[in-house]
Amino acid sequence: MLDFVTDKVHDENRQGEAFAPFSSDPNQFRKLFYIESYGCAMNFADSEIVASILHNEGFGATKIVEEADLIFINTCSIREKAEQTVRKRLTEFKKLKKKKKGMLVGVLGCMAERLKAKLLEEEKLVDLVVGPDAYRSLPALVDEAEGGQKAVNVLLSRDETYADISPVRLNSNGVSAFVSIMRGCNNMCSFCVVPFTRGRERSRSADSIIAECTTLFENGYREVTLLGQNVDSYYFLDEKNDITVTFAMLLERVALISPLLRVRFSTSHPKDITDEVLHTIAKYDNICNYIHLPVQSGSSRILQLMNRTYTREWYMGKVDRIKQIIPDCGISADIITGFCTEEEQDHQDTLSIMEYAKYDYSYMFFYSERPGTLAQKRYTDDVPLEVKKRRLQEVVDLQNRLSLESNKKDIGKAFKILIEGESKKSESDWMGRSSNGKVFVFPKEQYSLKKGDYAVVQANDCTQGTLLGKIVEL
Repeated sequence: MLDFVTDKVHDENRQGEAFAPFSSDPNQFRKLFYIESYGCAMNFADSEIVASILHNEGFGATKIVEEADLIFINTCSIREKAEQTVRKRLTEFKKLKKKKKGMLVGVLGCMAERLKAKLLEEEKLVDLVVGPDAYRSLPALVDEAEGGQKAVNVLLSRDETYADISPVRLNSNGVSAFVSIMRGCNNMCSFCVVPFTRGRERSRSADSIIAECTTLFENGYREVTLLGQNVDSYYFLDEKNDITVTFAMLLERVALISPLLRVRFSTSHPKDITDEVLHTIAKYDNICNYIHLPVQSGSSRILQLMNRTYTREWYMGKVDRIKQIIPDCGISADIITGFCTEEEQDHQDTLSIMEYAKYDYSYMFFYSERPGTLAQKRYTDDVPLEVKKRRLQEVVDLQNRLSLESNKKDIGKAFKILIEGESKKSESDWMGRSSNGKVFVFPKEQYSLKKGDYAVVQANDCTQGTLLGKIVEL
């Protein structure tokens, strides 16, 4: 059992994805770079920013690691498993370096900030260490590393948002894209390293976000996901127009770009999602009826230790409010088992809140103590590993049942599906998603459809992760 479990069909936590090349002619670039991104969608969005910065300096991307002059890994420090995976990959890259003279290896993002000394000096696994607010300095750092120096920049910023950089959309399906709207986090959840590795919260200008989303739509994209550690606290003072743009206002502005552009967002902190946001979702058909609402634990006592600033009852009330304003809204969650001092009753509280919310899917973990967090400083990680794993398995088993039950309820209903591409199992089938985030697979039949088109599909059968249907209307 791993300490990270996710619904296989839900791709917000894709693992180890390398970018495709800009061009089939590598000779037009001064150097080729290869990036692997692990963890959350924020890391993938950051890698697209890195690719843009490097590309503008004459570097080209490749998906063939052996031909790269520069290898980067972009990852987070949220889970121990992620760090173990990265160390394994860095060891493999070290062997490649022996075969290709001049190859450089770098670590980007949150893990870079936390482990710079170990990775550079003690383990000698990397040549560059670049934190999430220092990507603009990458070209200069590459020059330093080529000169034999250990290149490091992990300084955090209070204002960097990369708002002026157009991310390079690489290895994309050409339909869906991530758009970062803010960086950092002001919440101090005791288990989380993000405030220490990504810095304080700051919001990107609304105009730059609208411009990026508009360009994506004009280039054929039909879905954007607005990203932030806590999108509901988005807050931008537009001095030119003398207004303060809230997240609800931003959502509306993106939705108004075109009714053909679907809008998703992630992640919401339960304490910050407002009725204004919920009513905005309900008002516009192209704002997807799906909210990722991390609960972490169903126990008020554990939530207090986690510094989540809400109780079990308050969270349940928020779920009620979502379903009242958006009756068909899909809801997912993050869940941690085995947090410090967690007892069996706390665990049962988590299982019961899952039953109450009836999550469509969840990201499920057992607690992994992270150095530097408030929990590591204040509490003892005292739940035995075998207990953590057993409780995680019970959470996974329950979520599997809830996901299947949720899908079964949709059989016989028709949904507007955005086609994202062909099914992985058959070229004769399309794969797409409904507004509430569910994956549909359905035959192409005689219809002349393509990626990015919409079709109304009736669900006729299902598995735990997928609805199987048939086109009933274009």
